[in-house]
Amino acid sequence: MASETMMAEPQVGREPFWRSDAATAVIATLIVAAVSSVGGFGRMTGGGDNDSLLRLVEVRDLIAGQGWFDLRQYRLGLEGALPMHWSRLVDAPIAAIVMLGTGLTGSQTVGETVAMIAWPLMLYAMALYLLLRIGRLIAGPEAVFPLAVIGGVTLYQIGIFAPGALDHHNVQLVLMLAMVFFLLRAGPGNLFAWLAGATAVLMLAIGMETAPYVAAGGLFVVGWYLLGGQTARGVAAGFGAAFALTSGAVFIATVSPSSWGAAYCDAFSVVQFAIGAVGGAGLAVIAMSRMLSGTIARRTIALVALGAVTAALVLRYFPQCLGDPFADLAPMLRTYWLSAVTEAQPLWKVLENSPEDVAGHYATTLVGLLVLGLRMRRKGLRREEMLIAVLLLVALLVSIWQVRGTRFSAPLACVPLAIWVAGLRQQAMAAPGTAASLKLVGAWLVSFNMIWALAAEAMPLFKPSAPGEQVAKETCDKDVDFAQLGALPADTVLTISNLGAPVLRFTQHRVLAGPYHRNIAGNLMVLEALMEPEQSSLSKVRDANVGLVALCRGNPETKFLAKRAPDGLLAALVAGNVPDWLEVVPESVGKPIELYRVLPAQP
Repeated sequence: MASETMMAEPQVGREPFWRSDAATAVIATLIVAAVSSVGGFGRMTGGGDNDSLLRLVEVRDLIAGQGWFDLRQYRLGLEGALPMHWSRLVDAPIAAIVMLGTGLTGSQTVGETVAMIAWPLMLYAMALYLLLRIGRLIAGPEAVFPLAVIGGVTLYQIGIFAPGALDHHNVQLVLMLAMVFFLLRAGPGNLFAWLAGATAVLMLAIGMETAPYVAAGGLFVVGWYLLGGQTARGVAAGFGAAFALTSGAVFIATVSPSSWGAAYCDAFSVVQFAIGAVGGAGLAVIAMSRMLSGTIARRTIALVALGAVTAALVLRYFPQCLGDPFADLAPMLRTYWLSAVTEAQPLWKVLENSPEDVAGHYATTLVGLLVLGLRMRRKGLRREEMLIAVLLLVALLVSIWQVRGTRFSAPLACVPLAIWVAGLRQQAMAAPGTAASLKLVGAWLVSFNMIWALAAEAMPLFKPSAPGEQVAKETCDKDVDFAQLGALPADTVLTISNLGAPVLRFTQHRVLAGPYHRNIAGNLMVLEALMEPEQSSLSKVRDANVGLVALCRGNPETKFLAKRAPDGLLAALVAGNVPDWLEVVPESVGKPIELYRVLPAQP
């Protein structure tokens, strides 16, 4: 009986009110743009977002003529040609906006400014629009207003849609919401299942960190077909066929023919193409076969066989992709780099290092899951809520493993939270009273991450018992901080990892370190050079042809490394002890970034 309820077609939210939802999303986006403009679009002058800074560098290289298939960053890394794991599918639309703005104004700087404002705001509008459409499909028009408020604030708060945010996480979130929307609309005889399969592959093509959500979407379709049988054959066939075809199209469009045989676990390659083609085509063939679809037993046998074939493919040809991607990481990098990457921290590390952040990251997701569970218990296992529940649970598990998963869990949680608020609003209007009003106000308040974050910060439990170290104001994350460095002739710069992307973005120099997992050799060399005594550092500096050393005293990474290695080069520079093989660049004295020129070796 439960399976029949789950397979029932949604009866609400079918009206195509897309114009009003689009208008609401546009109005909210204009409000976000206005709020951001008051602050002067702060992230666009630096903001410390390394990925967004390097994305613009990659876009500039593409516009300047670097090959479509050539994703190497020639100014980053020990060898000077670091292959990046990002996708041109994100570079291309940003480059198009830059070129359009440049063509209209005659200034590439203006074109880049237009792209940094327009691109994330366009994605914000798309994400909010999709949330509104999802809420309307599940709970009808009553959910639209609460979802516009809760969803609009949440999307703004998670930060990935702020002007200047050119990283790929915003694109991935939009695609995930699109997949959800298409699966909600999927049915016999329409193309939405095909669109869901295509968007799932595009998520993978842009970044492999979305693999859990793609897997959850695919398993949901498989479960739908398994329990629904003949009524879900078209959906499974469409999703599988689109998944296979799009995998092939993405492979051809983004992977150089010379690299078709190269297997990469962290970027779209023959690994993802093979799994997508076999799994997607296999699902489509099984679903289209009346014989295999005839009974639940036959469907089960066929799907298990497909899973076994796909697993055998991975085990035989790509077993390396099943292990820990950082298994071979040098202990020094694991200790001083990976463990300090905030977005990669698991829940237990967040609890240890900044417990006041836990409520802001996880509370609304847990409340959303609770609300969704109670709703399903009361109304039965409807397919719409099951889809949201599966993805929300997966997002929660990912965020427990790495806190970056909250960028997906928080927006998804907005859907059940908004439906809950909508129900309480209806109750309050039908039977006004103090109790109903208090329930409604309470539901509104607990639906916002910022309320939980403010409450956690106000609790004595999370306040430090003693005054902490005063944070320096100059963290060197603004374009003006790099003006002096940018005025010097191009050279190789030795500096901390967190300044690597800004140096590339704001100057013509090359750097050895950057917070990217493929840059193992460069990051390790820089850590050793900065943390070892100055004479040991000198040999590494000369071997890497370093011409300049850049120091930002206020940057947290500088403080962290100097404290861990008090006898190292970095700690000496922080203390004002300059070795005899360095000389101060006079123009940098008193500036946020202090520069030192490496003197020629004495004969």
